[in-house]
Amino acid sequence: MVKLLSYPLSLIYYLFFILTLIIFHPIQWFCFNVFGYKAHKLSVDVLQFCLMRCANILGTHFSFTNPYEIDSNRPLIIVVNHQSLHDIYPLTWYMRKHHPKFISKIELGKGIPSVSYNLRHGGAALIDRKNPRQSLPALMKFGEYIEKTKRAAVIFPEGTRSKDGTPKPFQTKGLEILFKKIPSAIIVPVTINNSWKMFRYGKFPLGLGNHLKFTVHKPLELATFTDRENLINSIETTIKKQIHS
Repeated sequence: MVKLLSYPLSLIYYLFFILTLIIFHPIQWFCFNVFGYKAHKLSVDVLQFCLMRCANILGTHFSFTNPYEIDSNRPLIIVVNHQSLHDIYPLTWYMRKHHPKFISKIELGKGIPSVSYNLRHGGAALIDRKNPRQSLPALMKFGEYIEKTKRAAVIFPEGTRSKDGTPKPFQTKGLEILFKKIPSAIIVPVTINNSWKMFRYGKFPLGLGNHLKFTVHKPLELATFTDRENLINSIETTIKKQIHS
């Protein structure tokens, strides 16, 4: 019965989702080209809020638990497990005061209304995973940008999303580059739960009534750690032990 209900609701959701992306594309263009970064960033923040409201059509609701005061004038490295594309817009909204910037595959930089424009102009790193000659310099440049602007780098060290919530091993190269290029960073581990359930039936129909939970763990001062391998292992353990199936 729930799956049957998800068919019409998924159609309505996708209609509003696509319309939201189309509507905000020229808004982003106008804000960026006429008023600059601050206006563009505001338009992107409003876009994330609207995408969350689209998800409400599916009975999706969100909670964000952060008992810590995180300095908004420091560069951050936000390390997160990855379950679906529905990880991204709530995280962007809840962490908006830190100006989160994502590491994304280069293919997403073209062809998707709003999303591609923001990736190209909002400060993200677009990398070709199959081409180290492109990806490594792009990550280094991205790290230098975050260090200079005191914004937040968001990295999903698993590389690809987990289709059933089971975490994949962390790939360490991207973290190692960010650690080197953002030496003054605060590391913020975050655990996401239940995002994968949005795709429990595949891309259509979508799962209904999911509670997407975002849990921020104790921030860490990167400069106080000399053993980076143990640091990465500790971050991975902290994030994964809070993942629930």
